[in-house]
Amino acid sequence: MEHIFSILQTVIIFVITLGILVFIHELGHFLMAKISGMRVNAFALGMGYRLFGWNKINKFTFGSLSEDFDLQGNCDYRICLLPIGGYCQVAGMVDEAFDTKFAGKEPQPWEFRAKNPFKQALSISGGVLFNVLFAIIFFAIIVFSVGETTYKTTTIGDVSPNSIGEYCGFQVGDRIISVNEVVPANWSEVIEIITIGNLGDNLKIKLNRNGNDILLNVNGKELINKITAETPLGLNPAGLVVVVTDVLEGLAKENGITINDTLLAVNTETIYSDKGLISKLQSNKNQNVTITIKNEKGITNKEFQLTETGTIGVQIGSVFTGEILTLDFNIFQAIGKGTIKTFEVLNTIILSIKQIIVGTISFKSAIGGPVMIAKHATKSAESGIISFIHFTALLSLSLALINILPFPALDGGHLVIIIIEGITRREIPVKAKLIVQKIGIGCLLALMGYVIFNDIIKLF
Repeated sequence: MEHIFSILQTVIIFVITLGILVFIHELGHFLMAKISGMRVNAFALGMGYRLFGWNKINKFTFGSLSEDFDLQGNCDYRICLLPIGGYCQVAGMVDEAFDTKFAGKEPQPWEFRAKNPFKQALSISGGVLFNVLFAIIFFAIIVFSVGETTYKTTTIGDVSPNSIGEYCGFQVGDRIISVNEVVPANWSEVIEIITIGNLGDNLKIKLNRNGNDILLNVNGKELINKITAETPLGLNPAGLVVVVTDVLEGLAKENGITINDTLLAVNTETIYSDKGLISKLQSNKNQNVTITIKNEKGITNKEFQLTETGTIGVQIGSVFTGEILTLDFNIFQAIGKGTIKTFEVLNTIILSIKQIIVGTISFKSAIGGPVMIAKHATKSAESGIISFIHFTALLSLSLALINILPFPALDGGHLVIIIIEGITRREIPVKAKLIVQKIGIGCLLALMGYVIFNDIIKLF
């Protein structure tokens, strides 16, 4: 009985999470279409059969509407049978509803196809824009509600190779005294005054290294070029340790690594961050490595024969062992922090996608589908409302980036068609759009089937 309740709870939380994200995404399409002067025939949560809905003509009704039912330019707001998505059906547009009744007729002023490319793009991009906007709002709510956790230190514990930190000249153990005569009080202020507070300006960084005060001079123009590229900041505070948060199938489980184990070093090289561990493992693919582990039993060394993926089958996080501070912010500061956090997450997701494309990270291990989303949504909900909001924000940004990919049936695919029509100044035939849409949806369904199968395999 308890197992059934757990499954039911997971399903309910998954449906709620997905419903929130779908509503946000489709609301963006709806509002942008309305602003652009387009009619929206249907706004649906869920897919498939219409369970019930409301419109101005026949009010609240159960079941589907007849094919010849005339909405007279109004929208039917509906809940559909399958809780796996949703849609916003814009008049005069070929989408997942495959509505082609308008084919062969003259474009009407209220139709998608009658609008200029800018308004069409605005309507198509509305979902992605709202996913990003609400992620900013979600992160701002978290910052405003609980503040921001930071570390009471200005001492550097790790400098990643080929990073901005290395370019600036930082070394492990450096204690930052001031940057352009501004004295940081904690780690957040260190990062802020280096990357944002003096953006484009030359930096005069005063620090203490091995008991001696020294000065680093950094060219601001060269630094901003590196910040806007893909070069990581590469700085971590002294006091961070890497802790195992979950053990998956693979080398870690076979070697007895458990949750809450601390990973201290790889081949005697000390680990200061989760990124540092990943980097060291990736640089030792197909090699034997020795990982130093600390737990309640003490410190031990374990031998691993890494595969071509350079992973050991764990999820990890960085834990700070020093003094932690909580900073409070007003609503405007919280929005600023939320915006910064949003673009940091977007950058991380983009870099992760790039790693999948170039083969550094395997598609199978990196991609999670509905089962994994349900699992993590349940965990975040059990951890509290703030954790759930944070997870929803991350998922919202993932949904935004996936949808903007230039693939048929996705928003990015529609944008490609808009661009082509804008350049040629000719509408692509409806039949051609329909074929492309069907192929895209077929590929997406096949991909979803693979991802769900992969999710299920991971559970066993």
